[in-house]
Amino acid sequence: MFIDQAKIYVKAGSGGKGCSSLYRDKYTRRGIPDGGKGGKGSDIVIRADRNLHTLLDFQYNRHFFGLKGGNGSSKNKKGKGSPSVIIRVPCGTVIKDSKTGCALRDLNKDQEEVIITYGGRGGSGNQHGRLATAGSPGEEKELILDLKLIADVGVVGFPNVGKSTLISNISNAHPKIAAYPFTTKSPVLGVVTDEGNSFVMADIPGLIEGSSQGRGLGDKFLRHIERTKILLHLIDMSGSEGRDPIKDYRAINEELKNYSKEVYKKAQIITANKMDIEGSAANLERFKKVIKKKVYPISALKKEGLEELIEGIRKRL
Repeated sequence: MFIDQAKIYVKAGSGGKGCSSLYRDKYTRRGIPDGGKGGKGSDIVIRADRNLHTLLDFQYNRHFFGLKGGNGSSKNKKGKGSPSVIIRVPCGTVIKDSKTGCALRDLNKDQEEVIITYGGRGGSGNQHGRLATAGSPGEEKELILDLKLIADVGVVGFPNVGKSTLISNISNAHPKIAAYPFTTKSPVLGVVTDEGNSFVMADIPGLIEGSSQGRGLGDKFLRHIERTKILLHLIDMSGSEGRDPIKDYRAINEELKNYSKEVYKKAQIITANKMDIEGSAANLERFKKVIKKKVYPISALKKEGLEELIEGIRKRL
């Protein structure tokens, strides 16, 4: 199951107690303060891990607590500090403060990490003639983890235009494929290998008119193409189901523009799919006259034109 958002609670460990102790022997009747300081509590660290691809684990485990620092002891012995608690998340996770909505950190690279809450300081011992104190509490926060996929190419288009068929035939991904809309219900990543080079493609569920305002969960899917370098705009050139390729092209671009101008300005590779169906060639000629941009004609089902498309993507990247 692909989960791209989760809310968690984190609390760092409290500092250990300082020790109140007096050293006495037969020569020292009044006693010498020798209470040690308490140890530091655990920090909570969030670390990006390229081996993770979903936030599913946080659906069931939402609370993370650091360990308390060790207490100080006599003979000026300091309490042992507690090790950090590591929380691993997929690369591309944005960490937000739940109360303010402020983005605290964006973890893009493997093993990149951030101390999200600091452990409490240990309490003072009475070794310097002061009163022993308890350790300070650790920081606590309620966080939102927001995963945005990291890919080179984002595939966009209306439902049932052949996005899943395309990505399954040119990459190592194996999404569910069926002859009805909304077969893909969550983003799918695939690695395309070309002459020793490789790039990552993201197949997001089909968009519909109003996606940028959240219709059909479109806004949740669109955020997964925010990090992509280019977009592959896949169009059903056969005009099946009574659709018009030109209207579809303009409608998807309007949704991209309404969602984010940065996403809308990304370079697009326009790809005409289902060219094996009768009437597609005529529609392609009409499309080229109106849009006047380079179009890659393919048949994802019959694996026709895919080499030229991959070469075009590689050059653009």
